[in-house]
Amino acid sequence: MSTKWLKTLTAGLVLTAAAGTVSAEKLKIATDPSFVPFEMLDIKTGEMIGFDMEIIAEVAKRAGFEYDMNTMDFNGIIPALQTGSIDIAIAGITITEAREKIVDFSDPYYDSGLRLLVRVDNNEILEFKDLEGKKIGSKIGSTSYDYLTGNLKDNDGVTPYPGSADMYLALMSRSVDAVFYDAPNVAYFARTKGEGKVKTVGALYEGQQYGIALKAGSEWVDEVNAALAEIHEDGTYKTIYETWFGPLPDAK
Repeated sequence: MSTKWLKTLTAGLVLTAAAGTVSAEKLKIATDPSFVPFEMLDIKTGEMIGFDMEIIAEVAKRAGFEYDMNTMDFNGIIPALQTGSIDIAIAGITITEAREKIVDFSDPYYDSGLRLLVRVDNNEILEFKDLEGKKIGSKIGSTSYDYLTGNLKDNDGVTPYPGSADMYLALMSRSVDAVFYDAPNVAYFARTKGEGKVKTVGALYEGQQYGIALKAGSEWVDEVNAALAEIHEDGTYKTIYETWFGPLPDAK
């Protein structure tokens, strides 16, 4: 066997291996940039950061795919998965029976619920029933909006907003009497920009679980679930959780 032929063969194998290395499938992922602290834009870097962003980065690395991150209004995420314009979405998406009929979900990765937020000087709204006849802000396409319209007899005052920042601004400017939305986002606002101005009240309503959404029939569901299981087992999930939310609650 000639030396020249060996060199050619070796070079070919190296190129083949390199091609395999860079040929990892690149998926289109979408998120909603207004769901703090799960996903938000870092103005200094122009990059998306947050709990979900760290979770999906770990999942992608372990599942074996690369991705392009896209941002869009939450209300457009499920339709985008349905049309196949995106492959995966992570945006604090609650797993519901209705959504499971049109997209695939990973195993749950975050336990949540819905919470009431009012101005600090409001002592009239203490629980959900006190919302009857009031002006309430929520988010377009969210489970909180569905819960409001489905459980209030007088829901004429329910106003859907395109982003969480919009409904919090409406609360602060007294355009609405309360905000009803996902508990972690409400709590984060209350202890950051809303500190001393707003407060959470009432119980945690409608226990929910967030999942990573994939287009129906996706080949990546098993790999995503395996990656989620792995980051729980090796402590990575705990580290990420405590970065954004503090101590991880004990398992029930």
